Amino acid sequence: MKETKGSFIKNFFEMEAAGGLLLMAAATLAVALANTPLEQYYNLLIETPVEIRIGNLEIAKPLLLWINDGLMAVFFFLIGLELKREFIEGELADKRNIILPGLGAIGGMLVPAIIYVYFNTGDPYAIQGWAIPAATDIAFALGVLSLLGSRIPSSVKIFLTSLAIFDDIGAILIIAFFYTSKVSLIALMVVVVCIGILVVMSTIRVESTSLYLFVGLVMWVSMLKSGVHATLAGVILAMFIPMESKSDPEHSPLKSMEHDLHSVVAFFILPLFAFANSGINFSGIDATQLFHGVTLGVALGLFLGKQVGVFGFCWLGIKCNLAKMPENMSWNALYGTAVLSGIGFTMALFIGSLSFEQTAAKLFDERLGIIIGSLASGALGYFILRASFCSDKPLPVSHVSG
Repeated sequence: MKETKGSFIKNFFEMEAAGGLLLMAAATLAVALANTPLEQYYNLLIETPVEIRIGNLEIAKPLLLWINDGLMAVFFFLIGLELKREFIEGELADKRNIILPGLGAIGGMLVPAIIYVYFNTGDPYAIQGWAIPAATDIAFALGVLSLLGSRIPSSVKIFLTSLAIFDDIGAILIIAFFYTSKVSLIALMVVVVCIGILVVMSTIRVESTSLYLFVGLVMWVSMLKSGVHATLAGVILAMFIPMESKSDPEHSPLKSMEHDLHSVVAFFILPLFAFANSGINFSGIDATQLFHGVTLGVALGLFLGKQVGVFGFCWLGIKCNLAKMPENMSWNALYGTAVLSGIGFTMALFIGSLSFEQTAAKLFDERLGIIIGSLASGALGYFILRASFCSDKPLPVSHVSG
């Protein structure tokens, strides 16, 4: 059945919000287990070795890395599908809707990175985490928004979602260019061949999604062996999934796959990722860890850098007549949304695992900073938006003339 644009957006927000609440629950459970006698079983679970071997081809990783490199590739595949749909017929198809969240995303990546670098200049290991506070966790953020009920206008949710989409694009580029290890040219050649096959399939308009997925699986394995982070295979594959069907104008292979994957990602993959990566033991924590450069850089980058960067760049864009304030938003609401974008949970944890995978102490500080920064951003953003929309006053309508 063909789904209207309005119902699609409504269902998207409802699922993202519900997934965000489950994400919170999974992270909370992991922290709880890591601070009880059950910690040893939690660690045994995520460190369980899992191996697949076909002839000389071997992939052997602990369960944690299968989640981070394997299941998260499915997450990035879904992001790629959403990006393609948004730019073809979604909110971002209209260039007027791109400018404001685009500016906000630039500020929201630049200022947090500067704050992080300020606290970690001179430490060659710590500086590797400069990109950790750069991205927004849309599921977590919309989960917080859902707590405010129906008084929040869709323009706020659309702006926050668009902002997060641009953040995801930035994070994808950062991973591709800055978190790639020593490259295997042979494996990379196989990746290039896979991309060439996808180009041909797209050109002749092959509609069988199973064929695309098979080529994508080969590309994922090759990328895993190449040194380029394997999750990028998901984004590349998504760009070639056909938007329209030649045989059935009412059917969209891309939308169908997006619909099928959304619940799997929201209710299984992301909560599992949060559970596997959030188990931080707080016993013995002291001021050294709280005020370490990594902890401060991540926490303040998310909490302070995001709100200053997003709101500041949006303010400049509106005042310079480069963009307009979204309908039914006030400056207070825009600021509250900017604060809420400081919830960087999933993507921050993911980039952190790439930054400090060989440095356990830095990984602890990074997770601590993510938890502090995300919780502070979520709490303050919630109260600002509640004051803006959930009082007895009518919804604020923006009248911005520039």
